[in-house]
Amino acid sequence: MNTGPMPTCLIADDEPHLARALAAELGRLWPALQIVHTARNGVEAAERIAALQPDVAFLDIQMPGLTGLEVAQGIEGGTRVVFVTAYDEYAVQAFENEALDYVLKPVSTERLQRTVERVQRALAAPAGGADDSQRLLAALQRLMPAVPSGGTPPPRLRWVRASAGDMTHQVAVEDVLFFRADDKYTCVHTATAEHLIRTPITELAQQLDPEQFVQVHRSTVVNLAFLSGTRRDETSRLFLRIKGHAHELPVSRAYVHLFKAM
Repeated sequence: MNTGPMPTCLIADDEPHLARALAAELGRLWPALQIVHTARNGVEAAERIAALQPDVAFLDIQMPGLTGLEVAQGIEGGTRVVFVTAYDEYAVQAFENEALDYVLKPVSTERLQRTVERVQRALAAPAGGADDSQRLLAALQRLMPAVPSGGTPPPRLRWVRASAGDMTHQVAVEDVLFFRADDKYTCVHTATAEHLIRTPITELAQQLDPEQFVQVHRSTVVNLAFLSGTRRDETSRLFLRIKGHAHELPVSRAYVHLFKAM
């Protein structure tokens, strides 16, 4: 976290003109705020928040790769989150019930001013540390099912199609070790190959069997059928060992509870 006189900020929105408009308005309302990065998708936002540890992140809810809610759930540091949402009144009420900071698109100067003042008070207050982080995680876990998805859940996915040149590969989902978001694509890892597909990992996760596939990191969904073991390092971070894959996969703090029995 930034402890100097210049508070830092990250903006994440897949619509560049909206990101620029928000940055300009923040510059007018909060001249001391330093915008250190503007991300165009959820995966980039998650990576830059982890690297830069900004004081505040304005996260669009609907982004490619990862949603703003999923990015926030994966934050390991003390970054204060403000959601930027175009959702209807139902979802806005859910945000208010959880006392989370949000602004509604199109962003109004008056509403953004109130949000800026609220964030400034939060940053000036004594740090709440892990308690604040745990409250945010708990609120997000309650809120995510409440946000309308826009329709009935799709049927369980059995195959994914991945194109490479003139060849189209038909990959059985039951053979997938894990999925990992990679910028605009999702990597499909099997024991023998890696494929790239354009379907966002958030959309895939909604179609996978939740009894077999679980999210373990902001950008990773693993097939429990291939889980061979877990390991904790000297800092108590949890890693998964996957059959048929040479490297361990890290588990984000938000998902460690899924493996407490192991």
